[in-house]
Amino acid sequence: MSRWIILLASMLAAAACVEMVRRALRWRLIGEKWVLAAPLVRRCTWPGFATAVVVTANTLYRPGMAEGQVDDAIDRILSLTMIGCVTWLVIQAAYAVTDVVLERLVVVQGERNRRARRIRTQITLVRRVATAVVIVLAMGAMLFTFPQVRALGAGLLASAGIAGVVVGIAAQSTLGNLLAGLQLAFSDALRLDDVVVVEEEWGRIEELTLTYVVLRLWDERRLVLPVSYFTTNPFENWTRHGSRVIGAVFLRLDWSVPVEELRAELYRALREHPLWDQKDWVLQVTDTLPGGLLELRALMSAADSPSAWDLKCDIREHMVKFVRDKYPESLPRFRVMEEGAPLSRFGAVEHQSGAAGHQAGTARY
Repeated sequence: MSRWIILLASMLAAAACVEMVRRALRWRLIGEKWVLAAPLVRRCTWPGFATAVVVTANTLYRPGMAEGQVDDAIDRILSLTMIGCVTWLVIQAAYAVTDVVLERLVVVQGERNRRARRIRTQITLVRRVATAVVIVLAMGAMLFTFPQVRALGAGLLASAGIAGVVVGIAAQSTLGNLLAGLQLAFSDALRLDDVVVVEEEWGRIEELTLTYVVLRLWDERRLVLPVSYFTTNPFENWTRHGSRVIGAVFLRLDWSVPVEELRAELYRALREHPLWDQKDWVLQVTDTLPGGLLELRALMSAADSPSAWDLKCDIREHMVKFVRDKYPESLPRFRVMEEGAPLSRFGAVEHQSGAAGHQAGTARY
């Protein structure tokens, strides 16, 4: 009975030590000077309690404290639990260390943002790979606590080659996605928060794992694609080397439109707009269309694609209002010509007078 009391007291003492360490890390003098203190407290508190208690129990427990099969069961459960708790603590500690780096990279803006997003993507994938490796090793250690499994070790090692081939064939798709995820992360082809166009859908990379990619679309939908899709299919990456984008606005107006006045108005509107990055702009006549229309293309640059979209909408609305108010005769319209009626200077119809004009038919062109 005294052994059980000592064991219980030791487990409580171990938990108390972990609590003292947690309070010390939360102390202002330590927490403000050591950046790793807060992540460790946040991630390792419960794993620390569990590991301290289980390791203490496994260390102080001696065979014979219980009877018969119960004794063996307790010893086996303590061993398995200790391996699981230590694995949990190691994983959470690794996440705490990388959280410090990731939190600093999140606030990076400007020209360094692209490099920061690349590092975030690589760290995220590497720690997931490390977590998977640690879990596999822990499961192997748990299995080898069973004498039957330990006895089969030699036979398993002898057949490892055949088993590897079978597993490789069965998990070909999964392994392909794993390799594709690592390829994307370290080739810098895709990063977290990249703006991409996939399957004619515009969105940002919200989550990048070793098996799938989550794309957050502009309307808050989520498009989930396997990682291998991005290594076998073309896609647009609008932030590969930078986030700056050039937007285009098309206007189709009558041939009588004063292009120089529209060009001056476009420049004035862009200078007053906060989303224009003060770099590129142009207004060009890009095509002549049937029906006596001109196609005008206005190009303007912005810091990123969302800003470019809003800038295009605002400038399109402004130019339409400007043409409607200042040059209404340049608005697009359908022309009809009476048979035999001569054309005016700009192609407008001159109506015939008298009974002949009323009797003439009309034809569109």
